[in-house]
Parts: sequence; structure tokens; C-alpha cells
Amino acid sequence: MLQARKVDSKFKLSLTLAGSALTVCMMAKSALAEDVVKLDHAPSTIMDAISMGKPMTSFRLRYENVNQQGNAPVLSPTRPLEDANALTLRSLIGWKTAVFNNFSFTLQLINVSKLDGDFNDSTPTSGAFTSGSNQPNKLAYAKVVDPDYTGINQLYVDWSGIQNTNVRLGRQQINLDNVRFIGDIGFRQVMQVFDGISISNKFIPDTEVYLSHLEAVQQVNTELRTNGALDIAHVKYKLTPTESLVGYGYFSSFSDLGFGTAWLANATANQSNQIIGLRLDGAHPIDPDLRVLYTAEFAHQGNYQGGDSRIDANYYKVGGGIGVNNFSIRADQELLGSNNGTYAFQTPFGTNHLFQGWVDKFLTTPKEGLRDSFVTAAYKYSNFVFSGEYHLFNSDADFNKVGGGMGNKYGTEVDAAVTYNYSKNISTKIEYGKFSEGDQYLATASRFRDTNKFWLTAMYAL
Repeated sequence: MLQARKVDSKFKLSLTLAGSALTVCMMAKSALAEDVVKLDHAPSTIMDAISMGKPMTSFRLRYENVNQQGNAPVLSPTRPLEDANALTLRSLIGWKTAVFNNFSFTLQLINVSKLDGDFNDSTPTSGAFTSGSNQPNKLAYAKVVDPDYTGINQLYVDWSGIQNTNVRLGRQQINLDNVRFIGDIGFRQVMQVFDGISISNKFIPDTEVYLSHLEAVQQVNTELRTNGALDIAHVKYKLTPTESLVGYGYFSSFSDLGFGTAWLANATANQSNQIIGLRLDGAHPIDPDLRVLYTAEFAHQGNYQGGDSRIDANYYKVGGGIGVNNFSIRADQELLGSNNGTYAFQTPFGTNHLFQGWVDKFLTTPKEGLRDSFVTAAYKYSNFVFSGEYHLFNSDADFNKVGGGMGNKYGTEVDAAVTYNYSKNISTKIEYGKFSEGDQYLATASRFRDTNKFWLTAMYAL
């Protein structure tokens, strides 16, 4: 009863704080809107630039339930994992000024509050953050990586003094292509952000060149990695308004990103790596109501600046489908290849929740690699969006099974979601994912056990 009172009190306090912040933002937006109406010219002062800016504010309330088979880690005597019940609120409060003398300024603050803490958020109280980290007093529960956090989500200055060019310096979100390799992991309450400088240029017709040098990355578990750098070279050429060809190179000298033995057999192995690839992707219109969807992509990952020599693997994605009015369906296969079972293609800076199913069994690729064959479908009706996926997971190289023998079937997964957009500012979403184990994977880490996840989300954005 006492715990229930504490949760209820914290819930009310968090909602009160969020409501107060929201009221202030809405009042500010209303007041500034009057100035925007009056100012039909470019900003002539810094105050004009502030008043003519735009909010970067949103509030996301989410409930996540995780039911996972298997025993809780490091508990004696051993006992089955308890269901995770995570109720969290993310508040983003920010403002982006209008451009003044070729400069604009952006500040966005973030607060993530646990309103129900019956889950393992994976953050240790001491020691290094790794892919196997646990919250010490929540070892009995399944994991939901949404820790309490308050800080600066974004803080950067933009300069546009050269035609068709923007230079950004500071802490920033970065999303490239389908966010497979570089993304902000926006699904998690604490997002992934980068500290550094980026340049985008559109001087060549139908072409965008993006370059960046990033000295730090803050991960979704709140850990700030500064032991290296990430350099990005990305060139996108639009074949048509809906089709593009992209060439990219991602060069990471971060020697430790917290993945330890999940990547390589020895936990201290240098994780510096480079990914170089080419992507063709688009929706080709046949007529106003029919379009052909396609993707063909290939990349290679190798060691870089002292990275472990076993970092050597290939990636591909091929697939296609059709879109008819508000309905689309497609079939794809994605391979994250293995280097003879010693290492597999990894995407440490990608929004991995969007790939290999929503249950997040493969955020790190098993050393035997992963071949994901899947079908996705989506349908929009009025203000509703219905979507679903089915995945068949196999390894690239056979793995040792529990009880002996070899196998190559990790399992299957089915996912379904319904989104309702009440207005341009308010949306809700219900999601469900079910992973079913195939051959029982034998490794130092735990098996890929049967797991069900359910999410209920409500969001307000200014």
C-alpha cells in the first residue's frame, strides 16, 4: 500500500510538472504567434529571431509490458523473470530561433520520469555500462531501457552563410536514410544524440552531401561515450522525387561502445570499425493510385584505427512490394553476415528497434550472423494507421544448440500496431510483438527466449 501511494504521488507530481510546462509553452506560443503575425519580414534583432522561432516541445506517456521466459539474472536461488511494467513520461521542452545574420540557435531539454518502476532499466549504480548491465535492485524484472534522466537533449547553433549549405555545431539528433546505420533511437524515452559538427550541402542539383565529425555519443542508457569519434560521409542523389541512390561511409574510432562480449569473445577488444555501402531505394509511381516499392543495399564492415581484426562482415537488404492508394505490402530479406562465427555485422549507431522485429531480440547481432526474411504491411483509414510485420530469423553460420548439435533457426516474430492521430498535435498508439524461439541458441549470453511485449503510448507535440 505504501509503494502504491509513492507511485501515485510521483505520478501526480510528474503530470503536474508536465502540465505546468505545457501551459507555459502554450501561453508562450500564443503570445509569440501575435508577433509572428505582425512581423512579415526577416528578423532584424535577436529578440525578433527568438519570437519568430518555433517550439520543439512534446510530451510522451508510455506503458510497456514485457513477458519473457527464462530466469532472472544473478539471483540465488534462481527464479523466473517477473513481468516488466514500465510507465514512463518523457518531456521535451525546446525552442529553435529564426535565422538572424545567418545564425540560428536551438535548445531542447529532456526529462524522463518513471511513474511505475517495476522493471530493470539496465543502468548499474557503479562500474561500466555494457550490453549486459542490470539495475541492481530490479534484477527480478525483465528489461525496459528507459531510465530516469534529466539533461540537455539538443543544444546547437546553425550557420547558413554559404548558399545551399548549413553548418551545425553542438549536441544534435541525426537521422540518415531509414536510420539503419545512423539514428536517434527515438522509440526509447532517452534518445541517442551526438556532440560535434555537421555540414549539409545542396549545391549540386538533386544531390545532398552530408559530412560530420562527432566527438561524443550519448546512448539511450544515458551513458556518454567520449573514447573516440565518429566521422560520416553521406551523399544522396535523387533519381526522382520518390527514388534515390545513396553512397555512405561511417568511420568510428570509439574503442568501447559498451558491447563487450556481445560483439567479440574478449570483452576488451577494440570496437573501432568502418562501414562503407551503397543504397538504392524508392517508390516508383505507375499511376496516381499504384506505386512499386523497392530496396537494394549492400555494405561492408571492417576494422578501423586499431579495431579488432575479426571485424569483417557484409550486409545486404533486398526487397520490394506495391502500394495501392493507402495500402502497402512488401517482402524483404536483410542479412547481417558472420565472419565464420567469430564476429557479425553490427549497427551500433542505428535505430535498431525498427529492424528485426519490435521485440528487440537482436539489437546486437549474434556472432553467427542474422538472415531476416520478413513481410510488412500498412493501411491508412481516416485518422487510423494499421501496420504489421512477420519475421523468420535464421543465422548466417550454424550455431551450437542447447543439448548438443547445430542449428540455424533463431525463431519467428509477429508484430501489429494501430495508430490514431486525433489531431496534428495529439496521437495515440497500441503495439504488440511476440517472439517465438526456434533452435535453442547456446552461447555465453542467455538464449533468445519466448517474449511478448505490449505498448500503449499517448503523445502531445506543439
